[in-house]
Amino acid sequence: MIYTGYADFWFQDVALPERVARFAALGIHAIDVWMWRSKGAQMDELADACRQHGCVINSTFDEMAGSLTDAGDHPRCLDAWAESLERAQRWGVKHLFMFSEQIDADSWVRRPTRDYTPEQKYANLLDGVARVMALVEKTPVVVWFEALNTYHLHGPITVHTHELAADVIRRINHAQLRMTFDCFHQQRTAGNLIQGLRDYAGLYDSVHIGDVPTRQEPGTGEINFVNIARTLRELNYDADGKGLIGLEFHPSTSEQAALEKVKQIFET
Repeated sequence: MIYTGYADFWFQDVALPERVARFAALGIHAIDVWMWRSKGAQMDELADACRQHGCVINSTFDEMAGSLTDAGDHPRCLDAWAESLERAQRWGVKHLFMFSEQIDADSWVRRPTRDYTPEQKYANLLDGVARVMALVEKTPVVVWFEALNTYHLHGPITVHTHELAADVIRRINHAQLRMTFDCFHQQRTAGNLIQGLRDYAGLYDSVHIGDVPTRQEPGTGEINFVNIARTLRELNYDADGKGLIGLEFHPSTSEQAALEKVKQIFET
């Protein structure tokens, strides 16, 4: 099992680049970071810190990547993705997240350039994803498509369940397009976590384990992560020792205590 640490959630008492050493001290060497564009020069510093401590930037995303469901936004999307891919290669980023829509700073879905029917939006989405993947395939980067919840985020999020995310993955059918299984988002929107893990096994490369409602470590909320861990073992998710578990949550006490709780659940 490989644990990936979310720098925006952990070690918030020190500057972002300094968090890398803290993660490394806990044995976590894959670092995830939100919203690369707004972090500016800190991303270069973060990449340098990762090289210094034997870590990698596992994933990030561009918060200004546009909405793939809006055909009028596709030029913006493609420009943003070209820039993200260039930065990812410069920083050694392994994965870039993809969402159906851009979520603005106020947690509202970006307003479309015109009105679309749901069918038109989905067709736009598939076309946009295919066009982005034509850029991605020129790089070693893997894209993770993620469904976002409709509880915290406002406006019409087209891909808000893992069922829809899996449909996009299957329709595009590209080796560098995978999905993330985010327990927090899925529980907020639709639940059905264990069936989803079974139905979409083989499509997801990372499982995120923030609990609901507080988005803290497993055991602080309503999700039965003991059963989640058992299901992943039954599915041989970590058969090659490379099953990724994303620690995308705020530790309720200390980071070390949160990690120990995760290990108790996922390594027993």
